[in-house]
Amino acid sequence: MLSLQFLVVIGCLLLGTRYGGMGLGLISGIGLFILTFGFGVAPGTPPIDVMLTILAVIACASVLQTAGGLNVMMKVAERVLRRHPAYITIMAPITTWTLTVLCGTGHVVYTMFPIIYDIAIKKGIRPERPMAVASVASQMGIGASPVSVSVVSMVSILAAGHGIGKAISILDLLMISIPATFIGVVVAALWSMNRGTDLDKDKEFQAKIQDPEQKEYIYGSVETLQDKELPKEAYWSTWIFFVGIAAVVLLGSFPSLLPKFAVAGKLKPMSMTLAIQMVMLIAGAVIMMACKVNSREVSKGPVFQAGMVAIISVFGVAWMSDSFFHKHFDLLKETLAGVVASKPWLYAVVLFLVSKLVNSQAAAVAAIAPMGVALGVDPKMMVAFFSASYGYFILPTYPSDLACIGFDRSGTTRIGKFIINHSFIMPGLIGVVAGCMTGYLLVKILM
Repeated sequence: MLSLQFLVVIGCLLLGTRYGGMGLGLISGIGLFILTFGFGVAPGTPPIDVMLTILAVIACASVLQTAGGLNVMMKVAERVLRRHPAYITIMAPITTWTLTVLCGTGHVVYTMFPIIYDIAIKKGIRPERPMAVASVASQMGIGASPVSVSVVSMVSILAAGHGIGKAISILDLLMISIPATFIGVVVAALWSMNRGTDLDKDKEFQAKIQDPEQKEYIYGSVETLQDKELPKEAYWSTWIFFVGIAAVVLLGSFPSLLPKFAVAGKLKPMSMTLAIQMVMLIAGAVIMMACKVNSREVSKGPVFQAGMVAIISVFGVAWMSDSFFHKHFDLLKETLAGVVASKPWLYAVVLFLVSKLVNSQAAAVAAIAPMGVALGVDPKMMVAFFSASYGYFILPTYPSDLACIGFDRSGTTRIGKFIINHSFIMPGLIGVVAGCMTGYLLVKILM
């Protein structure tokens, strides 16, 4: 019965990935129905706190985008890149990582791809070098952002401490994940500097540009945000958003600032999860009022739409997974607890593979982190291997990777004939492994 139920869970995850994040969440509902009605598995508990936190963060980020705040950040990023074109392979991934850290979503990278391509091709640099690692870096930045879905999910899951050491705060997590993911990005960028053949020696590329039409298509016109005038409200919204992020980090750093309430006869501070929700709602409200945002336009932006998809994905996947693991918790704990607790890198491997199955860091964290806690994995090790939640680069099916291929008009960023040998596989592996190793060392030193 355990095997059959596990096949139902895996089957729904595999089928759901064919239809994207929305399909993943909805099809997980089918799996939950089969487990409940077919196998008599009691339905678990939906991750309400996680979903509400995601909702609050996405609401704020969506208002920011509508106000033009994201364009402000990307305009500044482009200015930095164009000042140092020779170092585009290093600067581009650092820039996309930084944008994701600030915004909480990797979807901001789409506007940067044509800019990165334009700088690289005009400088004679193989576009695959900066573009592929920039796509990887934009996703690794999710694990370092105080307002990303995966970070707030992990904080919610680890906030109580679960009887293993002290509770893990958002500052504890970011103290490890920011330098870990950054070093992972830098190592991947350094490897990328000499990948592939130089354009002047690439016979395939040289054959392409012999055709005047192809050459015009490849070199094209200049893509830039520098000549676009942004309204003052866009700049206001950016600063308001930064103040909101600073408030989240401040409250997470100094729990004494949180109000205390009587719970079972004892005074306990308010949950940091609730604090994040409040601050993000307030920041979004201030941006909307101060920057005169048209509230009807907020739900039309890509950040809002991607966020809603993430909520549905986390809802279905986490609910189905919680039901399965809760049913077989005793057996799984007896079988795996000792192994996973003594070899926490196995937790990282499982998290990495599940991330590919669900194509989402947040969904992977929501599905696997509670299991890790229940099996006795030290929360510090879960923080150390947080970078392993990014594994969906294994196959080139993620939207940002596909978009990256499309924006590279030179054709150097590609999917190989064996599919697995694509442009993102090595930067992704190098970045994640370096991030996990750095995280492990930092946890040993700092926690």
